[in-house]
Amino acid sequence: MVVEDVFSLRQGRAVRVTGRIERGRVRTADELQIVGSGDCSITRVTGIEACPRSSLDEATAGMNAALLLPGTAATVERGHVLAAPGSIAAHTAFVADIAPLPEEQGGTELSTGDTLDFHIHAGAVRGTVTLPAHLDALRPLHTAAVTVTLEHPVALENGRPFAFRHHGRAAGSGTVTRLLP
Repeated sequence: MVVEDVFSLRQGRAVRVTGRIERGRVRTADELQIVGSGDCSITRVTGIEACPRSSLDEATAGMNAALLLPGTAATVERGHVLAAPGSIAAHTAFVADIAPLPEEQGGTELSTGDTLDFHIHAGAVRGTVTLPAHLDALRPLHTAAVTVTLEHPVALENGRPFAFRHHGRAAGSGTVTRLLP
């Protein structure tokens, strides 16, 4: 589940995280790993809610749900991923196929070393693009396999789509093709 919002409850003794379950299922008392920037700690689900305040024993793929976690999970933030321990890891570097938008839609020429805002899952992180050696610049409406280095770790896997912004404007989209160590 990608964390879309975080609420502190009962003076910080509990945390409610909301988002959409992307795959699998989660049950009350399941252990989940918080994957994202910082440490990847383990927490336990103390409750599941759907709709306004209706409790469930289980939530499955495709559902929008709220998971109740102990207050010790206060490190969870928007854009983090809650997953079965060890099923996904956080990375700072990857190779991706990217395609800048047309100029009339905000696309711009990209060069090696450009800093972009990458919108992955529900969060945003700054990163630097490195073009292949044979390219001086990537022009709008062209595609290329580029290397991206992020400022902090993000939960990633191959095939993950993302969007990117350049100087505050929508600039294009891409797909993760290979994770780098």
